[in-house]
Amino acid sequence: MTTGPAGGADVLDGLLAEHATWLAVERGLAANSLAAYRRDLSRYARFLRSHGCADPARVGEATVAAFVEHLSGLRDDDGRPLLAPASIARSLVAVRSFHRFCAEEGFAPSDPSEEVGAPRVPQGIPKALSEDEVEALLGAVPGDGPRPWRDRAILEALYATGMRISELVGLDLGDVDLDGGSARVLGKGAKERLVPFGRTARSALERYLHDGRPLLERPRARTLADGDAVFLNARGGRLTRQGCWKIVRAAGDRVGLGDRLSPHVLRHSFATHMLDHGADLRVVQELLGHASLATTQVYTKVSPERLRAVYESAHPRARPG
Repeated sequence: MTTGPAGGADVLDGLLAEHATWLAVERGLAANSLAAYRRDLSRYARFLRSHGCADPARVGEATVAAFVEHLSGLRDDDGRPLLAPASIARSLVAVRSFHRFCAEEGFAPSDPSEEVGAPRVPQGIPKALSEDEVEALLGAVPGDGPRPWRDRAILEALYATGMRISELVGLDLGDVDLDGGSARVLGKGAKERLVPFGRTARSALERYLHDGRPLLERPRARTLADGDAVFLNARGGRLTRQGCWKIVRAAGDRVGLGDRLSPHVLRHSFATHMLDHGADLRVVQELLGHASLATTQVYTKVSPERLRAVYESAHPRARPG
C-alpha cells in the first residue's frame, strides 16, 4: 500500500492536494472544473473535520451519506434550501472522485462513497429561444466600428456553432478557418473538436477579423496568452467569459429578452433548432462536444403544444375531414 502523509489533518490535506494534481494532470480538467472540485471538496473536508474524521482511510459509507444529508439540510435566512439538487449531486461527484482516487492509489482500503445515492435532479428542458427571438437577438447590435463588428461576430458565432462562451473566448486566430467555414474548439477535458459555421457567421467573423480586430489591437497589451486571441476587449487583451456574457446580455436587453437569457442560451437554441429541423442526435452531440449521448438527449424533449402540432400534421386520422 502507498503511504500518504502522517497525521490526521495532514493526511486529508495531503491527499486532497494529490487528488487535485491527479485531476489536472491525469484527467486534464479545465481550470473552471478544477475550481469547482476544490470548492466542493473544501466543504467536504470541513464536514469531515467537524465530525472528527480527518483520515479518508477511516471514512465509512454512513459518513458520506451524512454529508449528503447535511447539504440537503442547509438553509438560507428565509428557510429555503441553500443548495439545489444539482449542486448537491455535483458535490457528491467530487467526493466520489476523491474517495475512488484514495482507494485506487492505496491510501484507503475501499471507496465508502460507491453506494451513496445523490438526490434526484429534475430533468428540465433547457431554455431555448424561438427562431424569431434568435433573429431579433442577432440583429440587436447597432452601428458600425470595431466593437459592434466584434459583438455581432460573437452572437453569430455562438448561435452558428453551439460553442460555450468559454470556448469562444478561448479561440486563437489559427483556430478559425474562414475559407473552410469551420473552427477548431478546445472543449471540456481539453478535448478538441471541429465545428462548422455558415455564410452569415462567416461574413460577420470576416468583417470583424479584417476590419475590426486590427483597430482593437494594442501591441503593448500583447501577451503570450492573449496575443493571438480572436476576440479582444477594448484594451487589446483577450475578451473574458464575463465580458462576453455582458455583450450577449446587453443585446438581449435591447430586444426585451431580459430574464430569458442565460450564458448558454444560444447554445441551447442551436441544439434545439438543429434537432427541430431534422439533425441527427449523434451529430448534434459531436457538435456540442458532449461526452455522453444522454446529455444531448435532453434537447429531444418537446412541449405538449409541439407534440400536438406534430401529431395533428402527421397522423392520418388526426386531421378534420
